[in-house]
Amino acid sequence: MTTLETERLTLRELTLDDAEFILELVNEPAYRRFIGDKGVRNLEDARGYLRKGPLDSYQRFGHGLYLTSLKDGTKIGTCGLLKRDTLDDPDVGFAFLAAHHRQGYGFESAAAVMEHGRDVLGFRRIVAVVSPENAGSIGLLEKLGLRFERMIEFAQDDVVRLFAIDW
Repeated sequence: MTTLETERLTLRELTLDDAEFILELVNEPAYRRFIGDKGVRNLEDARGYLRKGPLDSYQRFGHGLYLTSLKDGTKIGTCGLLKRDTLDDPDVGFAFLAAHHRQGYGFESAAAVMEHGRDVLGFRRIVAVVSPENAGSIGLLEKLGLRFERMIEFAQDDVVRLFAIDW
């Protein structure tokens, strides 16, 4: 099981025991606005989301979204590298509970995930997709060193900004 440590955070693979947290996270207003409505309305839906998403990704690709917690064990969000069918390169993604926004956790966790992707998984390029209206995430991606490349159609009727970094 992959575990990453930063000064203030622990990132580990998600498990079915994290379903209650996932239920809360994916139903936050900012999550639904900028990432999308995953249709997760109860614990069984959350377990299905975990099985079909992160747990499947670990088995198929050796990476995925990780639970991001404070060192005291408080679960605050997810961050990781995703393999999307629509993208050629791994995509850094992150989401945090609103109570933990604007405290540097996104930068700290995404920097650790990207370093792991580069140094351990051997990725030479990492991308990110972001809603054009999501100024906070755009600023974070730029702070991480990713640069805007172009607009892309990401899902049906969904045009997003594609950012990337190459090493």
